[in-house]
Amino acid sequence: MPLVVFDLDGTLVDSRRDLADSTNDMLESYGDAPLPVEQIAAFVGEGARRLVERALVATGRAASVDEALDRFRASYDRRLLLHTRPYDGIVGLIHGLATRVSLAVLTNKPDQPTRRLLQAFDLAASFNWVIGGDSRFPRKPDPAALQYLMQAAGSSTADTLFVGDSMIDVETARRARVAVCVARYGFGHLRGELVLSGDEYVASSPAEIGRAIDRFLALDPPR
Repeated sequence: MPLVVFDLDGTLVDSRRDLADSTNDMLESYGDAPLPVEQIAAFVGEGARRLVERALVATGRAASVDEALDRFRASYDRRLLLHTRPYDGIVGLIHGLATRVSLAVLTNKPDQPTRRLLQAFDLAASFNWVIGGDSRFPRKPDPAALQYLMQAAGSSTADTLFVGDSMIDVETARRARVAVCVARYGFGHLRGELVLSGDEYVASSPAEIGRAIDRFLALDPPR
């Protein structure tokens, strides 16, 4: 079957509030003022360490990144499911796709919270593979993990689609030479301008992701 690979944060789930609150909890533990949610959301995408590093730089706090990361992780472990929810329509979309294509999650979020989220929202059983940012593969936009998923699924570049919300995801797909669908409803645009070339599928809602996948499977290119 064709392979469809999804990013997690900003694509399957809206996690910005819990990520921001956990980051601010870490900052406030040093006596620093909290940062706006949207500013912190712009730090997300390259793993927890980069999120913490960017938050420390933004506040001018010269703290040990390792120590700050431990504080962030402890807070995020408690807050993981307080506000985070799948985007409207995602659960039904994934359940329907599971009967038609092979599905995988590829995220820079660590494996353990990724699997907790998927399990909590009744999504885990639909995905054949889940690769987090602390796996043996380099993090996105390195294409190695995506290429491994293609090999595991027995899919080619022609029948693989990557779905994500940021330029990190777009670049990952480009490096692996597979099609990409950009989830514009996510918060990836906060990380920087989406520089698209016109050959991407673009979706402003999960329902539009479903339509984009239908077009991909029907070999109907973006236009």
